[in-house]
Amino acid sequence: MQKILGGSILTTQGTVKWFNASKGYGFITTDEGKDIFVHFSAIQSDGFKTLDEGQKVSFDIVEGPKGEQAANVVKL
Repeated sequence: MQKILGGSILTTQGTVKWFNASKGYGFITTDEGKDIFVHFSAIQSDGFKTLDEGQKVSFDIVEGPKGEQAANVVKL
């Protein structure tokens, strides 16, 4: 179960720093410069879920088992 930061969802935008499609995870850098972990299961798209380096995205930041992570990732 994921805990939402401060009791509410924090939606933000950022740029994909890197994403390893074979491992299914990577990092997004927020517009404020913070790196956030992203798992392929958080990507909101049909078909093969992957992200490209440098791609702009919108996402929610939630508290995962190992700290902050992206959820509801949408490609812009």
